[in-house]
Amino acid sequence: MKLLSLVSAATIMTLAGCSAGGMKSADEKTNPMVGGAPMYASKNIIENAVNSKDHTTLVAAVKAAGLVETLQGPGPFTVFAPTNAAFDKLPEGAVSTLLKPENKAALAKVLACHVVKADALSGAIKTMIDDDKGKHPVPTVGGCTLMATYMGDKIMLEDENGRVAHVTIADVKQSNGVIHVVDAVLLPKQ
Repeated sequence: MKLLSLVSAATIMTLAGCSAGGMKSADEKTNPMVGGAPMYASKNIIENAVNSKDHTTLVAAVKAAGLVETLQGPGPFTVFAPTNAAFDKLPEGAVSTLLKPENKAALAKVLACHVVKADALSGAIKTMIDDDKGKHPVPTVGGCTLMATYMGDKIMLEDENGRVAHVTIADVKQSNGVIHVVDAVLLPKQ
């Protein structure tokens, strides 16, 4: 009887440990970590982005531009998500200027140049690049056209100003699309 009680107690503790984070759910296993946080395919773009310590500037910008509700919507969306370090590469004062209420429209335009109205995983993007002989135009919801290329397994996106962003983490699945983390901010044609 004591042995059965010990086995039962050990089983309960093991199961409790699994549900408290000891084992990863299928949702966690399919997605890479971003900014030190798990990304859940069952959550939308905003629900995941707010947990990434590498995307606090992007989240603040999305809030300032009034795009939270849009990116929580059904999509599908492909978001090329610049990191904080990507925003830091912009000229000094650019981010603080864009975050001012009077620049909301300009900020929304910049952010919309990172969003495509589709669910495009990296494999599909590479296929489109191959089909177009090495370069594929990617029209964004912001009216920008990005030029997608790749070398090896790294996808690059060039904006209309010649700025190039590299996808550093691809295929972060969301309930309403996919995020690809990028290392540069893409800007509308100037």
